[in-house]
Amino acid sequence: MNVVIYARFSSHSQTEQSIEGQLASCYDFAERQGYTVIGEYIDRALSGTTDNRPEFQRMINDSAKKVFSGILVYQLDRFARNRYDSAVNKQKLKKNGVRVFSARENISDDASGVLMEAVLEGMAEYYSKELSQKIKRGMDINASKCLHTGGSVALGFSVDRDRHYQINENTAPIVRKIFEMYASGDTVKQICDYLNRQQIKTSRGGLFNKNSLHRMLINKRYIGIYTYMGNETIGGVPRIISDELFYKVQEIMEKNKKAPARAKAKEEYLLTTKLFCGHCKEMMTGISGTSKTGKIHNYYTCNNRKKKLCDKKNVQKDYIEDLVVSLTLKQLTDENIAKIADAVAALCKQEKTNPNMKRLTKLLHENEKATDNLLKAIEQGQAIEIITQRIEQKQQEKTEIEREISIESINHVDLSEPEIKFFLSRLRDGDINDTEYKRLLITVLVNSVYLYDDKITVIFNSSDKPIKVDVSLIDEIEGDNSSFMSANAPS
Repeated sequence: MNVVIYARFSSHSQTEQSIEGQLASCYDFAERQGYTVIGEYIDRALSGTTDNRPEFQRMINDSAKKVFSGILVYQLDRFARNRYDSAVNKQKLKKNGVRVFSARENISDDASGVLMEAVLEGMAEYYSKELSQKIKRGMDINASKCLHTGGSVALGFSVDRDRHYQINENTAPIVRKIFEMYASGDTVKQICDYLNRQQIKTSRGGLFNKNSLHRMLINKRYIGIYTYMGNETIGGVPRIISDELFYKVQEIMEKNKKAPARAKAKEEYLLTTKLFCGHCKEMMTGISGTSKTGKIHNYYTCNNRKKKLCDKKNVQKDYIEDLVVSLTLKQLTDENIAKIADAVAALCKQEKTNPNMKRLTKLLHENEKATDNLLKAIEQGQAIEIITQRIEQKQQEKTEIEREISIESINHVDLSEPEIKFFLSRLRDGDINDTEYKRLLITVLVNSVYLYDDKITVIFNSSDKPIKVDVSLIDEIEGDNSSFMSANAPS
């Protein structure tokens, strides 16, 4: 079972040593129980009488990602002293399949806690049934006026005080980018990978996946059509994209939908763009062929071999990929994880302070300073009407600057060193039989691989020096293409 540890000390008569003691007890408990600790959440100098604690709230939100199944605390009062908060938050965790364990107390909860949770759950159910008809009537009325009826607001929109939909100038460009990428031929996976690398979140604050992206691509509200319970109102919401772009995307989606088998049958070559011939330094790409027995074999071949400019032998796909994955896993030492985390965090920080961001930040500071001076002028009794107009202008300028800063921020990944270490530590414990995991390993850590007939040289992103491995590949290499009945084009 994967678990995380939550530790806390209040400012009263406790110190950092209290955290160390809590962590030590929790790690001992986890080892005895056979649990795997994948992370820590620590609140320092914060009282447990309220659940308004930054790391605590981040932990509750992270539980929805289903990465861990348990939370370890030194004792239950570290989680919460307020029984109501404890019950409410445990109910949230329960819905996400997460339990709270105490390292010191041999009970998961006491009788009053169980009762409180049951009461709260019953109250929620009661009010849900009691108010459902009233809520539905209210939603129907709002829908007849093309107003927001509750729930998450689609990416690209915001809702004003009167519940009207408005275009969100910070996120609407993301929507246009997504539709343009898909219309240009990018796959759903490529778009999701791009968005998640940029740390762009869905309207619900989560990572993008094929389902969330599909919901966006078919949402008619992006062309100004308000939809509710199967009914459509043209012009009910402001438009974000053109009809032409929207229906082009629908056409492509329909074509892709009709050819699922072909997409599934395509073999994925994980080392594409990273594997090179050691002899001529040309890229090696994937091919497949069918033997006389009808069995399909997958290989990597030197591109110059096909042009008869190189005699590098083909190598079996699974063999070389598994070998590279095995070598890659050995790079995930504590030392390398710390090194990678430090380098990536420094790069994120550098990217965040690029010249354009510095320019915008300076403009924002100058705007705020000018506004303060105008307010002081009003206090001194100067021409109020003229100054008020100038303040309004400055406010409009500030809104535009903040919008540009938001767009600039979207284009840069902001990761902290602990977050990167946590990710790499989890990466080290993945399933080497899982294709997604192997792809992630190779993408993150492998820079290039040079393949000879009897050895390979691997250059890792985490190492200053190339790793050279002497290994006999002769038995694994197919050197006679005459055994093929047919051969397919490179993938």
